[in-house]
Amino acid sequence: MLDKQKSAYLGWNEKRRRGNIMIEPVRIGIGGPVGAGKTMLVEKLTRVMHHRFSIAVITNDIYTKEDAQFLIKHSVLPEDRIIGVETGGCPHTAIREDASMNFAAIDELKRRHPDVELIFIESGGDNLAATFSPELVDFSIYVIDVAQGEKIPRKGGQGMIKSDLLVINKIDLAPFVGASLEVMERDAKAARGAKPVIFTNLKEEIGLFDVVDWIEKQVLLAGLDE
Repeated sequence: MLDKQKSAYLGWNEKRRRGNIMIEPVRIGIGGPVGAGKTMLVEKLTRVMHHRFSIAVITNDIYTKEDAQFLIKHSVLPEDRIIGVETGGCPHTAIREDASMNFAAIDELKRRHPDVELIFIESGGDNLAATFSPELVDFSIYVIDVAQGEKIPRKGGQGMIKSDLLVINKIDLAPFVGASLEVMERDAKAARGAKPVIFTNLKEEIGLFDVVDWIEKQVLLAGLDE
């Protein structure tokens, strides 16, 4: 079924190219605390998906472009498909209250690559309250990790509650920090209702393809039959 859906998307996109129809790229925000695995998720997603979709990336860091440099070094994407934004001050401002630097980066990526279909926008590491402006992104993924403790989903926070997908990373560390994945899943579902939660160990790519599947089915294929 997934192959059939991929074919449908690729067929639709080929028609878009042939017809020279200008369609805005889908923008997915990836947020979460420092060290949760946001940059690794972006690197893994681009590695898996780049041969099927035209992808670009924007990273947000407070005073450096460290995440962008990591992706330039380790990602399969060419350097001109990655832009690092130095936000200064509080990182959540650049993805919500004043996203002008990110909008400028989006425009630059579209200028460089008119065929771009998907842009990942990684936020700077922030607290559980950070959310993306709905004008900046179409969908959002929030990443937390088991090493922060099993109580994190129970604490809530707008980023975790309102995101379209919650990724709970570093499940391999659960035995070492005394965290129960069952408790984390229960609390996450209680906070998020029907919105999906995926457990991952991104280092070993456990759960990675569940995230890819969600993006392809729920994001990139949305509205194809309209």
